[in-house]
Amino acid sequence: MQSISVFEIIKVGIGPSSSHTMGPWNAAELFLNEIKRTRSIGDVEEVYVEFFGSLAKTGVGHGTDIAAMLGLSGENFKTIDTSTIDDKIRDIRSSNLLKLGGIKTIPFVYGKHLVLNRQESLDFHPNGMIFKAVFGDGSHLEQDYYSVGGGFVATKEENSMEEVCVRTLYPCHSGADIQRNISKLGLTRLSDLVYLNEESWRSREQTDAEALYIWEQIKECIYKGISREGILPGGLNVSRRAAELNRKLLGHQNYRDADSWFDCVVEAEATFNTINKWVSCFALAVNEENASFGRIITAPTNGASGVIPAVLMYSQAFTDCRSEDAVIRFLLVAGEIGTLFKKNATISAAMGGCQAEIGVSSAMAAAGLTEILGGTPGQVLMAAEIAMEHHLGLTCDPIAGLVQIPCIERNSMGAIKAITAANIALESDPSKAKVSLDHVIQSMWDTAQSMNARFKETSEGGLAIAVNVAEC
Repeated sequence: MQSISVFEIIKVGIGPSSSHTMGPWNAAELFLNEIKRTRSIGDVEEVYVEFFGSLAKTGVGHGTDIAAMLGLSGENFKTIDTSTIDDKIRDIRSSNLLKLGGIKTIPFVYGKHLVLNRQESLDFHPNGMIFKAVFGDGSHLEQDYYSVGGGFVATKEENSMEEVCVRTLYPCHSGADIQRNISKLGLTRLSDLVYLNEESWRSREQTDAEALYIWEQIKECIYKGISREGILPGGLNVSRRAAELNRKLLGHQNYRDADSWFDCVVEAEATFNTINKWVSCFALAVNEENASFGRIITAPTNGASGVIPAVLMYSQAFTDCRSEDAVIRFLLVAGEIGTLFKKNATISAAMGGCQAEIGVSSAMAAAGLTEILGGTPGQVLMAAEIAMEHHLGLTCDPIAGLVQIPCIERNSMGAIKAITAANIALESDPSKAKVSLDHVIQSMWDTAQSMNARFKETSEGGLAIAVNVAEC
């Protein structure tokens, strides 16, 4: 088993879903590259894409169709001006034309060239899709892809995750591996071990820079979320709440940007009740941005993208750990815990329900917070275990296929559970724990495999049925 960098688990993304938006977008880019490798974009006369299983059943609500069209158009979700997305999609659908790879304009009729097949699933993975290009000479190129969580894409033969995997000096594929390496090296902080392994991808200075870049993106995302009001897109008519909550907490404080707003938060009243509300505000802000095709930090997925930002912002605003070093070490440890779930279970709700998204992100955040609050490596692993233990069995049942209800509020709950898990672990002796992190990861995977498919991001069970709203 090879290692995954923490920055493949915590990275820049776009809403609303890593599996259903970023994955198909990445698949479209891979297919364009395959066309270029074997022929040329200019030879293509038509392109078809068909989505199956979970991708089809919640495709409209998750923006899967939008991602495919933008990906085939050659757009990059890391750089696209998100305010232009609606206009670009409107142009494609009204003209029935798509500029493939940004090079050649071809016919593209929604419902013919892009199909959501809700009746069938591909065997390899619930998030399956097939791309097909027809060339001028009548020949065609066809490739199946599978969105396997966190924006990673696989075929039956290859996995995009493998392209960024290496064998590190001190491989950590389990909690037991982490403890063994820490003991062997005589380390006292888990983040020091992560630093050593990250050198397999980049220098320590580059690692620091990447972590601080992510922190800046987190602050900017939260700031955007608390600055915007109105109704979220998709048809459910869900109101944004972060801006109003922020206004109630800050009163008439004046700020002009993310940094000055952060200073106001630090100086605001800090009772148990207000801190609790701030944590919810941070998480709501991120996930309201995510629901609006905003640029967010995938950690480890988009549906769970508010947990780590909320807990990290909490640590910087309301604890004594207000330093760049604390930010870096938080993210390194959180990311490392995420890799354990990615390698030994799943971070895809289509495979494991929401325990694989909110549960994993809560475990990651709990570990990161425990690390910077002075926890031992054993306490860090214990915090991650506690957080996941109390998310086991959590289903993914988005109403109308949108990443809104219960997803947005669920990030607030995951953040609060992470803080609680860290506090419990910091006051506990890990040697007396009855359940290890490795045990809970195995239990989570067993639960995922036993969970009814209706509760795995299909909108065919739970709240999605109880509320009974057709996909918007």
